[in-house]
Amino acid sequence: MTDFLQQARPGVRHLAPYQPGKPVEELQRELGLSKVVKLASNENPLGPSPKALAAVQAALSASPAELGRYPDGNGFVLKDAISRKFGWSHDRITLGNGSNDVLELIARAFLGEGDDAIYARHAFAVYPLAVQAVNARGIEVAAKNYGHDLPAMAAAVTPATKVIFLANPNNPTGTWFEAAEFEAFMAAVPAQVVVVLDEAYGEFVSDAQALDGFAVLDRYPNLIVSRTLAKAYGLASLRVGYAVAGADITNILNRVRQPFNVNSLALVAAAAAIGDDDFVARSRALNDAGRQQWLDGLRALGLDAIPSRGNFLCVDMGQPALPLFQALLREGVIVRPVANYGLPNHLRISIGLAEENAFALAALARVLAAAPTAAAGATA
Repeated sequence: MTDFLQQARPGVRHLAPYQPGKPVEELQRELGLSKVVKLASNENPLGPSPKALAAVQAALSASPAELGRYPDGNGFVLKDAISRKFGWSHDRITLGNGSNDVLELIARAFLGEGDDAIYARHAFAVYPLAVQAVNARGIEVAAKNYGHDLPAMAAAVTPATKVIFLANPNNPTGTWFEAAEFEAFMAAVPAQVVVVLDEAYGEFVSDAQALDGFAVLDRYPNLIVSRTLAKAYGLASLRVGYAVAGADITNILNRVRQPFNVNSLALVAAAAAIGDDDFVARSRALNDAGRQQWLDGLRALGLDAIPSRGNFLCVDMGQPALPLFQALLREGVIVRPVANYGLPNHLRISIGLAEENAFALAALARVLAAAPTAAAGATA
């Protein structure tokens, strides 16, 4: 019998499939639970932007037969909405089936055997997956305080370096870097190295002085800024993201982009959602309050979390976190173990509605009471 694994490219052979967060329905089936709170996948607990929902309903009502046709392969409506909001011309925008799609396009366009890509320890898992899949070499640079050590990442550049992936804020740690640090980094990086600034969680950042990739994009021809509508805009199930770069880089990305990679309803919803500033502001305020609710609750339990600007916290449990994750599942709470990110003692907990946070904190208290060593030795 043919061993098809050996037929695959070397980089693909050694990949482990990405493991998504556990669905609510699956846990209910497994354990017979009536109430389950999912705080595992950094989704917006408010759901989709009301403007997006209305736009989808209107599109289905007006032209249901259009579901039998292919979407606009150029995504004009969404590109136009992005252009109106931020001022970018269409030839600088690449649309993706989620921002993961955009990251993989970048790897396919710029990396191959003999090329290097740099990313940080504890950074988003898709970076090494995308790099390995195209047989390039990933260079992981040690983290500093769980976040990006930008000077060390710049120092790691060699003639083989083609791409550097940065996340701000970073998933799963929630850490961030400031504008001055980023500008010093860009000044140290050769102009031919493509720098990807992944701002999937940027809309949750409350500090008006924080780094905004769009504000500096025109200063760096080698910079790509990646964003998503899955998080703050609440469109996770529709899978839509985008990148903005110079027209020359965008032209290259669109050469490897699959036609019709963003479906019709996603285009309609995203075009409406991206103009819903009130919804994003409400989501950010809810997240700020929920983050403080979690920090206060964790402190009362003798635990602490890595400082975060995302819509999640990475909590140090003070011992291997997997048994606590499994115990929380039995309590009806889904969070995310992050041992695969090099953080075996941590759980990533998404910030939910106030009542969801309270339910999860009460469950965590019960789990800790049954495993009293969990809080012992937790770090600040």
